[in-house]
Amino acid sequence: MPDTPFTALLVRFAAELRAAGLAVGSGDVLVYCSALARLDPSDLVDLYWAGRTTLVNRHDDIARYDEVFRRFFLGAEGPDEELALMLRASAQAQGALAIPAVEPGDSGEEDDAVLGWMASDVEALKHKSFPACTPDELAALRRIMARIRLTPPRRRTRRTTPARSSGSRPDPRRTVRESMRMHGEPARLYWRRRKVRLRPLVLILDISGSMADYSRSLLQFAHSALRSNGRSTGRSAGRVEVFCFGTRLTRVTGAMECRRPDEALERAARAAFDWDGGTRIGDSLDAFVRGWARRGLCRGGIVVICSDGLDRGDPAVLAAAMERLSRLCHRLVWLNPHKGDDRSFRPSTLGMMVAAPHIDLLMSGHDLASLERLAAVLPSLS
Repeated sequence: MPDTPFTALLVRFAAELRAAGLAVGSGDVLVYCSALARLDPSDLVDLYWAGRTTLVNRHDDIARYDEVFRRFFLGAEGPDEELALMLRASAQAQGALAIPAVEPGDSGEEDDAVLGWMASDVEALKHKSFPACTPDELAALRRIMARIRLTPPRRRTRRTTPARSSGSRPDPRRTVRESMRMHGEPARLYWRRRKVRLRPLVLILDISGSMADYSRSLLQFAHSALRSNGRSTGRSAGRVEVFCFGTRLTRVTGAMECRRPDEALERAARAAFDWDGGTRIGDSLDAFVRGWARRGLCRGGIVVICSDGLDRGDPAVLAAAMERLSRLCHRLVWLNPHKGDDRSFRPSTLGMMVAAPHIDLLMSGHDLASLERLAAVLPSLS
């Protein structure tokens, strides 16, 4: 941005924030200027939210930011009434800039891609099909997708744990121990309940040429599932596995276990040599059943297959693999981008018609809204 008097004004405002104790760096100031380049700098609402989004990194700093903003731009030293009236004056006051968390090392072009998106614009972008999105819009969607958390349904195990109030069976050991503490006097009856754990989640993604418009976004979705599982702690954390297939099956769970999405997708692409190639769904699923499912990888779990169903292999192999897989897992979900928002969708490809009798839930994966619906319905697949 050229060195204009307005830019100097923003730099002075950042200096005031820094003097007030906020950690504002030169890079934050550049992002602030880039944000206002896409907004209306004369609008105090845009000026406020752009600065609060790009210059405030801690929730505790919001009050100090408001104080400096009032003093610098409004010339006010009093309470928050004037700032609150200014924010309520705009119909978009509640639509703060939708800038998801930035991964370290991301390019400035991706930063610019999401700056200025208001809440209504983001909601419209969520319903836009991935092939129809521009590169900047896809970059913005990837930032939003990083916030999606997949929570598989829970299942009761055979092991038990102490219950707080009541449970399914008495706990004699704990009851006797507490009675001994009371010198043998009768004490309360303690109970045990069944432990609850998350079901395993297995994502099998089609990366063939016919899925080229969706494969990268679906892999980003899988990376979000791995990241949300990695943040879980304790024994109740679920296991997430990711596989890719074109002409053969490739396990990419280990390759995608890194923090940055772009690095994870690059490592997955190197692991799967048949990217944007042919499609053999039946052979790939048969390899998964023989090499992984029979060993208990998906026992009691949720298997999500993301494919358009365009199979060049033997339909009998696909039918047999789907039948075995449906018996080994708890629920079998299929994401077909061609379904879109059509509620009356009927499979038209041979692969989908063969697989349809064994599918528990058929959904779409053509846009971000459909992936959010999957994340919402997943915990209910008990």
